[in-house]
Amino acid sequence: MQKFFQTIIYFLSITALAVLVGCAGMSAEDKSTAVGAGVGAVGGAVLTGGSPVGTVGGAAIGGYIGHESEKSKK
Repeated sequence: MQKFFQTIIYFLSITALAVLVGCAGMSAEDKSTAVGAGVGAVGGAVLTGGSPVGTVGGAAIGGYIGHESEKSKK
């Protein structure tokens, strides 16, 4: 189980890095959504012990929060 958790964290880290590098042409709202999803995915994975459902759920919730927080700044 520990190996699976390490693999998930590694994959999410690489994915987050790729998303952040690819954010050059994105709007501020899109960037906030992507960062929120990345942080939420890592948080969901940590809180649920690497559960795929927790990771996806965390990404969805984090993306929504990131999107709404940038929208509220306007």
